[in-house]
Amino acid sequence: MPTPSYDLVIIGSGPAGSTTARFAARQGLKVLLVDKRQELGAPIQCSGAVSRHALEEVGVTPDAEFIHEPIYGFGIYNEKGDRTVIDYRRLKADEYGPGEGQKPLGYVVDRRRFDRYLMTQAERAGTEVWLKTEGLSYKPDGNGSCEVFLRRFNQEVTVKARVLVGADGLQSQVGKWAGLRTHIRITELASCLQFIVDQVETEGLLEIITGHEWAPGGYAWVFPKGHGYAEIGLGVIPTMTDKNAQWHLDRFIRHSFFKERFKNSRILEIQGGGVPLASPLRTQYADNLILVGDAARHVNPITGGGIHTALSGGHLAGNFLAGFLNQGKPPTAQNLEGYQNCWLEELGNKMWKLYDVKTGIFRKNDIRERDALLYQTMASYFSPHSEYKKI
Repeated sequence: MPTPSYDLVIIGSGPAGSTTARFAARQGLKVLLVDKRQELGAPIQCSGAVSRHALEEVGVTPDAEFIHEPIYGFGIYNEKGDRTVIDYRRLKADEYGPGEGQKPLGYVVDRRRFDRYLMTQAERAGTEVWLKTEGLSYKPDGNGSCEVFLRRFNQEVTVKARVLVGADGLQSQVGKWAGLRTHIRITELASCLQFIVDQVETEGLLEIITGHEWAPGGYAWVFPKGHGYAEIGLGVIPTMTDKNAQWHLDRFIRHSFFKERFKNSRILEIQGGGVPLASPLRTQYADNLILVGDAARHVNPITGGGIHTALSGGHLAGNFLAGFLNQGKPPTAQNLEGYQNCWLEELGNKMWKLYDVKTGIFRKNDIRERDALLYQTMASYFSPHSEYKKI
């Protein structure tokens, strides 16, 4: 049998992979999207917060199918409970709010349903989708294509592609096949844990709690989940504490300035995983290959947020590859560097700048000074005038 041939093979069908596939397929490329999972969006490792603008920029209409709760602003707290409130219902009352003609600032989404929705959009644009399919390796042939070796339903399959896109998440295996340094230092990998709880009041804000006392190296959060539920979680850097994330989360719930608010909470679900607070990869391309989303560490280095940047990066990658391949250019590493340059101009340079800010904060030895800087940085980051809106 002849080897199936595609313009793009994309490994990983999360927001970055599905968005890359959708925009590439819309512009005439033959795209195969594969994922080793049989259930998209699982396991859940993030809070699911995303801005309305992030969805609109990539043509995703907010839909009740995947939205848990609308968000209208932020409440940023220091370790003592002092807070800065940025509520767009007050700042721009004519535009933001729950009323007719008003809009939310963002949403908390159901990751399982959101990922399925994005993959469906890619499939309807013409993408072929294979689930329960694991990537094994790839091999450029020197003639403008590469072989991609897969295992589908326990049967090994080889396909050809002009470009392989790694959207396979943190510490990308696809990148390692090409010799890219995708590992992450433990000092920049937050251990995160969150509880889905009942009986905790929320007010339409994403609440962020800074301070070494509650979350060494990271922060805690309280996010609305919809239907009367909330997410209470935190992330810690393991090298900055001798306790695990569960110990810190239990302590935050029982002893923080929110303890009265949390006293009747009931845990309904537990979610957790590693979240990078690192710099982007310095090299995100090789012969016949690029990385996008978490695989390229397109993650906000101070908040750990990755949905917005995954959508934006996928949009950019899909458009770049469609334009590039439709012009008949050979997908050498030298030519594919143009993808990374476009990404740096659009998003990456700001991400590097924010990484330098974060690094400067956590190099401070004095905990009180560090706490004050982190609180100030978070408060200004979420302000309407922040230069980091796109990330």
